[in-house]
Amino acid sequence: WWIRASIQEYILRSWSLVKMGTTAAQKKLFFNLRKAKSQISAFQEGDLHPDQVTQIATKLGVLDSEVISMNRRLSGPDASLNAPLRVDGESEWQDWLEDETSVSQETYVAENQERTQRMGLLESAMTELTDRERHILTERRLKDSPTTLEELAAEYGVSRERVRQIEVRAFEKLQKSMQAAAIEKNLVNA
Repeated sequence: WWIRASIQEYILRSWSLVKMGTTAAQKKLFFNLRKAKSQISAFQEGDLHPDQVTQIATKLGVLDSEVISMNRRLSGPDASLNAPLRVDGESEWQDWLEDETSVSQETYVAENQERTQRMGLLESAMTELTDRERHILTERRLKDSPTTLEELAAEYGVSRERVRQIEVRAFEKLQKSMQAAAIEKNLVNA
């Protein structure tokens, strides 16, 4: 029994570069899938029919998704992503892979370029504000935790409403200045 278990463990570890299974159910599935497929006359290569998957999963006591996954792993040998697609071609399998979870390089560059342009417009527009307007706008709109109207009112010795009015006026001046600069640089359609 120990010798057989050791041989099976070796086969499981060396079958593929990809880890085949670690749980007892996955190991059982690995060693019994071919036998189960032959018993239900599922000799074709590739994916199994859903009813065949359910039948095998029920018989072996595993999930349908595990049967599908293991069948795909056993269907062929491992292939290198650096292997050429054709004998005469230079393109490789990895050239056709795409990371669907991340942003494409073109999108990243475009977003970075747009962010840089907007930051440049913001910096130049901020210079047109007075020191008090710039300080209030920065404290109220450009900080992660904005300063309250009460704190700024106490700092400048004015009412909260006056601080709010200065903030609104400064924001409007900033918008107009940025729009005018963007039109001037042909960044926005007029």
